[in-house]
Amino acid sequence: MEKFIYLDHNATTPTDPRVVAAMKPYFSEWYGNPSSVYKFAQKAQKAKELARSKVAKILNTKPEEIVFTSGGTEADNFAIKGVAYANKEKGNHIITSKIEHHAVLNTCKWLEKQGFNVTYIGVDKYGIVDLDELKDAITDKTILITVMHANNEVGTIEPIPEIAKLAKEKNVYFHTDAVQAVGKIPTDVNELGVDLLSLSGHKFYGPKGVGALFIRKRTKIDGLLHGGRHERNRRAGTENVPGIVGLGKTCEIAMEEREEEAKRLRALRDRLEKGIAENIEDVVINGHPGKRLAGTLNICIKYVEGESMLLNLDYEGIAASSGSACTSGSLEPSHVLLALGIPPEVAHGSLRFSLGRDNTDEDIDRVIEVLPPIVKKLRAMSPFGKDREGGLKWDTQKR
Repeated sequence: MEKFIYLDHNATTPTDPRVVAAMKPYFSEWYGNPSSVYKFAQKAQKAKELARSKVAKILNTKPEEIVFTSGGTEADNFAIKGVAYANKEKGNHIITSKIEHHAVLNTCKWLEKQGFNVTYIGVDKYGIVDLDELKDAITDKTILITVMHANNEVGTIEPIPEIAKLAKEKNVYFHTDAVQAVGKIPTDVNELGVDLLSLSGHKFYGPKGVGALFIRKRTKIDGLLHGGRHERNRRAGTENVPGIVGLGKTCEIAMEEREEEAKRLRALRDRLEKGIAENIEDVVINGHPGKRLAGTLNICIKYVEGESMLLNLDYEGIAASSGSACTSGSLEPSHVLLALGIPPEVAHGSLRFSLGRDNTDEDIDRVIEVLPPIVKKLRAMSPFGKDREGGLKWDTQKR
């Protein structure tokens, strides 16, 4: 039996064994509630605060500016809704991009129903936010700009410092969803210039169900959850101590290994990209050629559907995706690829390979070996083909 090859690390990653070991005592040995005052519980409290300092370190900020959450989605909701409601006396306008994760887009759409106005900025063919359009969109009612650090589907890295500069000039808060960036590329919040930043543990070998929100000091923000005075009265609810300890350890490991791992993954990704391009015709490479996460390769293969390719790859023991895990099962083409200007019929043929620590040259060669015959078979069965100009046509003989 062929080795199982996992190439969907942007969806989730396996929890590092070192992280699991760090978490284990806080499930059954040091299980006290960190809000209790006796010594037994304070063991959990100290572990929580040590983890907070480790998360702060990877962002180059102060521990008191870190709030633990249940993950990236809650952190995004907290940042966007919290700033929106705390600053509604100043204005009701929010700016975001068309390629955001649904945790941001659907939060913005919900706020529109509550009376807020949202502008969705376009991107170029590589997925880079249009800075001129963003600048022109800022008004005296704008209270928040939220643009992701790195895109989860195509891997494009956004010009966050430049956006932050525009926001600061206009006295507008700036939030970035850095769920795909933290642990993979540098995320110094002072160099980035952001006021708020979201991260999630399970995207870089930490546990699921835990994340954090960086909130710069003096940011005016309302809490999302109400109850006790946890997290300095910013996020009510007994803290997930094992998860928080795991997140801290994950950040610690990432700081030590991130740079070398990025070099290794970039070489693997380039090997895969070259192998696919040389062995399959009519392939479109998506995302920026240089400003892209090292382990992300998003392609469109014309005249065939992505879901069919995924099922055939799965049969060969290879796990990949056709976009965001949060839209898996959707019949709609990726909103990210459509925003890049890719036609819907081409966007339907997308595949995302996101590489990780366990992937090897042999894994890449296996994909290059099995994908071309899969595409050839599916194209032979497809009702779509090429006309003389190379465009799509409907083949009535294959209906």
